[in-house]
Amino acid sequence: MHPPRETEAFSRKRATLERLLAEARRIFAEKGLAGARLEEIASAAGVTRQLIYQYFSNKETLFTSVLDESTAQIIKDLLSMDLDQLPPRQALTALLEYLFDQYGADPELRSLAQESFRLHEHGTHNQNRFGAIAAPLIELIERILKRGVKSGDFLPDVDARMFCGASMLLTTLWFTSRHITSTATGFDTNTPAGLKAWRSYAIDFVLSAVLATNRPSLSRPKVNAG
Repeated sequence: MHPPRETEAFSRKRATLERLLAEARRIFAEKGLAGARLEEIASAAGVTRQLIYQYFSNKETLFTSVLDESTAQIIKDLLSMDLDQLPPRQALTALLEYLFDQYGADPELRSLAQESFRLHEHGTHNQNRFGAIAAPLIELIERILKRGVKSGDFLPDVDARMFCGASMLLTTLWFTSRHITSTATGFDTNTPAGLKAWRSYAIDFVLSAVLATNRPSLSRPKVNAG
């Protein structure tokens, strides 16, 4: 049995890391990867810059760790919804709605996603651990799809990983590319009515790709002006 001091030391270390990642998340979201400074992050977290280097080799590694933590929390929340207990179509709809609404409820997450796109375009940095972190989500989607095939709701042979990737891109597109979405749809998706219409259409579009029957209408949504 470990001495109490070791347990307390571990708890303090974990608390320090959580505080550091929280402050890094806030500053990266506010100033971007290029504008954020390790000195500012260290000061906000109440640690030294040397401590940051002790845990993370550079600013890019710290940023990808922030992304990993955000992704892990989203997946943890999704898994806590116990979607395995819902009918397949209802479970998949709830999952897609959560992915969409999570970005809407967390402005920092939107900023981090945009920074991530810019960083990953160059491919000169350490990749984040999304593949490993997302494995439980892929497994959940695969279970839902298999249940849907068995119940007759879903088409067979839908790849869970490909479905997950396509779903995440489409449901989060508005939050990372508002102008493109508004231009392509022909209505202002920045208004509450426009965003609601895009949310509904995007989710219905994804669902229609796997539904065997009773597909939703993909006609142009009616959006009230203003």
